Amino acid sequence: MANLSKCSEKVKLLVGLLTLQLCFAGFHIVSRLALNIGVSKVVYPVYRNIIALVLLGPIAYFLERKERPRLTFSLAIEFFFLALIGVTANQGFYILGLYYASPTFASAMQNSVPAITFVLAALLRLEHVNLLKKEGLAKVLGTVASVGGAMIITLYKGSPLLHIADQTQNNSSTNQDLFFETNKMQNWTWGCIFLLGHCFSWAGWMVYQASVLKKYPAKLSLTSYTCFFGLIQFLVIAAFAETDTQHWKIASGEELFTILYAGIVSSGIVISLQTWCIHKGGPVCVAVFQPVQTILVAIMAALILGDQLYSGGIFGAILITLGLYSVLWGKTTEYKNANQESSEDQLRKHLIEGRKETQEDSVTSDIP
Repeated sequence: MANLSKCSEKVKLLVGLLTLQLCFAGFHIVSRLALNIGVSKVVYPVYRNIIALVLLGPIAYFLERKERPRLTFSLAIEFFFLALIGVTANQGFYILGLYYASPTFASAMQNSVPAITFVLAALLRLEHVNLLKKEGLAKVLGTVASVGGAMIITLYKGSPLLHIADQTQNNSSTNQDLFFETNKMQNWTWGCIFLLGHCFSWAGWMVYQASVLKKYPAKLSLTSYTCFFGLIQFLVIAAFAETDTQHWKIASGEELFTILYAGIVSSGIVISLQTWCIHKGGPVCVAVFQPVQTILVAIMAALILGDQLYSGGIFGAILITLGLYSVLWGKTTEYKNANQESSEDQLRKHLIEGRKETQEDSVTSDIP
């Protein structure tokens, strides 16, 4: 009976992890659809963060009333910069990258976030690097593979894999064809550069958030404050970049659906589901399933958007995925070794204390 219950818990966790990646994959596709139908690149994140704040704010207020520290001016400043990195820069770079590139490669790029996080943490001396140990070497090699894969996606598009363009009319390219092809390639490169900025912002946000959480451990409240300041920053940007009031109007059911999905599913359900999965399986377990999202996005993008897959992108995505698993393996092994050493130190301490007590008892018994 106990084995059956344990198996049931594993099945629930597996379903939760797959659902989480499906929600993430859906966000990539829905965001691309929003851009295709003409939703403003500034209005979209504004509405998304409004919905997220409306959902998360009340929940955070009631659930964390007792454990939430008092808000101070210095904490508010830190929340502002946390929002600047994790919301404004993160979402801004993402939407620009998605506009010029594709959902598949946006998802593939995101697999490099753990490696970039490791690099930033190492530079800030928050992460220890020991190349003499296999786990330390695995983290470094995984980081090199992830960054290398991201560079390949950015600089080398490669040949199409799903279908071959029609070339029956004329084998010679006109100057106009060459111009459009060059312009398309430049847009693709800029898209990948923006997506790299998105990944660096995401990684920087996680590193910075770890230090802020030590001062302000109420996670939901911290997320709500971050979302609030991010919304304020996007509204300031919108005041200069999006002055046409027509772009703020939701003109169709498709636009409404994309905005509601981004706010409710991506910023509401995903946060709750991710928290549950981390609680049940741990952060490494959640990260290991990240490449599943890329596969789902590739399938959905091909079926729904008619996106093309290119050899350079596939090769880069494989490198990034291998790098991801290498970094995660190194981190997991390092964590296990640290726990084992801690347990051995505790056991050694107890043995030494026990031996001292035995010697003291022996001396006491010898005294007449």
